Amino acid sequence: MFALGIIFFLTNKSLDQTNAYLERKFAKKPEVVKLNKAVLSEGYEYADKLEAIHSHIVSVATAEMPKGRYRNITGNVATAWGLLAAAEKSGLRLFLGSYPITPATDVMVELAKHKSLGARVFQAEDEIAGICSAIGASYAGALACTSTSGPGLSLKSEALGLAVMTELPLVVVDVQRGGPSTGLPTKTEQSDLVQALYGRNGEAPLVVVAASSSANCFYWAFEAARIALEHMTPVILLTDGYLGNGSQLFRIPNMADLPTIKPRLATPNDPNYKPFYRDPETFARQWALPGMEGLRHRVGGLEKAPEGNLSTDPENHALMCRNRQEKVDRVANYIPEQEVQGNPDADLLVVGWGGTSGALTLAVEEMNKEGKKVAYTHFNYICPLPKNTGALLRKYKKIVVCELNNGQFAGYLRTQFPECPLHQYNKIMGLPFEVGELKAEFNKILGE
Repeated sequence: MFALGIIFFLTNKSLDQTNAYLERKFAKKPEVVKLNKAVLSEGYEYADKLEAIHSHIVSVATAEMPKGRYRNITGNVATAWGLLAAAEKSGLRLFLGSYPITPATDVMVELAKHKSLGARVFQAEDEIAGICSAIGASYAGALACTSTSGPGLSLKSEALGLAVMTELPLVVVDVQRGGPSTGLPTKTEQSDLVQALYGRNGEAPLVVVAASSSANCFYWAFEAARIALEHMTPVILLTDGYLGNGSQLFRIPNMADLPTIKPRLATPNDPNYKPFYRDPETFARQWALPGMEGLRHRVGGLEKAPEGNLSTDPENHALMCRNRQEKVDRVANYIPEQEVQGNPDADLLVVGWGGTSGALTLAVEEMNKEGKKVAYTHFNYICPLPKNTGALLRKYKKIVVCELNNGQFAGYLRTQFPECPLHQYNKIMGLPFEVGELKAEFNKILGE
């Protein structure tokens, strides 16, 4: 409260609104109101007496906000709400099978509050049971999800392979933390990208997306569910401890404004149905639920022929592996192209992904105001990448990829576009980027 008083002086704001809030909040505790008001006022007066602070006073204009209903929201709550919205727009029941783990537990806690909206939450005995229950729910026709962090994603890897092989829709929310092993449970890190991309046995492709702010966890959870249901694939949504526990102002969307999600449900008694026949455009199979008349079929962890029969034929295995990869690759046809912000004639392109967006955006903005030529592109679609990614990167002679790890996204980009020269700036301290350190690194690269 003392620091808040200083901030009110620095921003030339009155204490009246906060005083009124304190009176409402602690109406039955007048002594608490009195003490908080006193400390708030002391902070304000302390700042007024410091002559050095007077040169830093700024006037903050009232923000121009679109009309709507607003609230503060954490990334984990926003993720839960996004999944609820996706269930409503798809016409399916939501099922979450999970095991508590820092910093992802609040996704499960929030969804458990919303039985009235059709959400069913199962707290399993371990991470493996959590994802296996979700796969069962998906087989039965639910929008199925599981939530975890890095160590839990490791435990879920075998079952993820089952979801890939059966080609069932599944959303896996990974709220990343410092690793490996137990690592830094309460510290943020972009630690799990390589695990999300490759952490399964065999050729087991799936879709990976990443949220970039606490509020847009809502929209990326919704998008993860849309892709899973419309393309019949598991989708891993990467957030992190910084986003999951962080709070941001959120304009609650009107459900009518969100797009309809169209699950790929089969038609009962379809004489042409086979479990792994594919849509010629998306390469996704149809989703036949238990009890649909005339659609008895078999799926499971063993390799199948397109007709659904068990097969160890070498040519068939090669075909099915290619088909599952092609299905994931074709998701790129249904996502927007990658965009660039900042100076159009930039000497340096800054690349980020996931929860680093805030600091990177501000660093680039400040450098352009200082006369430097810097552009910025931020990735939310990780696998597959947007179709124009290669052409975009090849426009720049200097590119720096900034990550809160030792270079996982930079390594991934090198495998896709080896012709593009990439610098790296990595921080792996359990802390987010600071604008000052980013600008120092960008100026260093520009000067080379």
